[in-house]
Amino acid sequence: MEIMEPYYVRCIKPNDQKSPFLFDEERCRHQVSYLGLLENVRVRRAGFAYRQPYHRFLLRYKMTCEYTWPNHLMASDGAATQALIEQHRFQDDVAYGQTKIFIRTPRTLFALEQERANLIPIIVLLLQKVWRGALARKRCRYLRAIYTIMSYYKRHKVKSHLLELVQRFHGVRNMTDYGKTVEWPEPPAVLAQFQESSKLIFYRWRARQLVTNIPPSEMGQIKAKVAAFDVLQDQRKNWGCCRNWRQNYLVLAEENPASAAQFIKQVSALKDKTHFSSVLFSCHVRKVNRCNKRTDRALLITDQHLYKLDPRKQYRVKKTIALGTVSGLSVTTGEDQLVVFHLEKQKFLVVCLHKMQPANDNRVGELVGVLVDHFRRLKRDLQVTVSDRIPLSQNNRKRLVTVATRDDVTLPDFAKTRDGFVLSWPRSR
Repeated sequence: MEIMEPYYVRCIKPNDQKSPFLFDEERCRHQVSYLGLLENVRVRRAGFAYRQPYHRFLLRYKMTCEYTWPNHLMASDGAATQALIEQHRFQDDVAYGQTKIFIRTPRTLFALEQERANLIPIIVLLLQKVWRGALARKRCRYLRAIYTIMSYYKRHKVKSHLLELVQRFHGVRNMTDYGKTVEWPEPPAVLAQFQESSKLIFYRWRARQLVTNIPPSEMGQIKAKVAAFDVLQDQRKNWGCCRNWRQNYLVLAEENPASAAQFIKQVSALKDKTHFSSVLFSCHVRKVNRCNKRTDRALLITDQHLYKLDPRKQYRVKKTIALGTVSGLSVTTGEDQLVVFHLEKQKFLVVCLHKMQPANDNRVGELVGVLVDHFRRLKRDLQVTVSDRIPLSQNNRKRLVTVATRDDVTLPDFAKTRDGFVLSWPRSR
């Protein structure tokens, strides 16, 4: 049980009127002298005026000593208090009791208070630093856990996607279409570029498998279709990619039943004369010349020359054009079969492939593909232009060739206009 100590309170009256706003200095000095307060202060100063238990003293001033901060490891609080006093060299101004420390002069206490006041901001910053570090380490552990979970989840998604790809494309080698109908699964974002590269590799592999199974007799047609696709894709509606390309149509009985034998005889005579290697294309055409003269002709293209033949005179040669003088081709975007051959020295040949075949048997793409492929094998460029208004130059004057779809015509034919020629094309029904 704590021992109670008596405390004496002495009151000083500032004035005799008991007013809160008056202070009688002589009256107050008289009371201090006769109450013995000065003698009491002298006595307290002569002894040990400040006293406090060890544990409370340490609790307030332990941060000022390295042996007691934050907690001492000594045998008792008294020993820790003595170490604190000795570090500050105040041992001549203190005395040690059983449970309390006694300090003689106020300057010792003031020095300890000043030291404590200087250390409080440092301690506050230390506590803030430690707490913020603890929060940061906790957040870091959370982030590491999150990233670890994300890493394992992404790895799981990648493995799942790759396993699904393996399962879907496991038997494509034995499919008739080599996996054309197999749908690609939606990839995770990290594999988007990988899947695009995989698709490219798969398409190349599939194309190689398809090309390997193509008979050698069909390779020429395939190469011509690829050439036509390169120059006509997304520009012409119908270029005949889905049908079989026969190329030399005038030797076919179903195409030329009455005169196929005469045409074969004429081609044989031309081969003996010019020694060409192969026929690239042949077909009946409707042509127009510079003077607006329209005639039916047979078009024969070999690997050396372009021939205009007269089908009414046993396919006699009307004109021979060296294939090397052909600099370009122009076609339209519609269903018509207009073809313009651009020759050297600003010459041209305007023809329309006769609509004597079924409506879906459009041969413009075939003619373009055959010629482009032939020029590529010769390592030459053939300029192909797709436009509904084809420009020409006639006697240094600009001319245009256009197409008009009409209901009152049954066969295509040319007509002269103010600025060139127009091809009247029957409307499809």
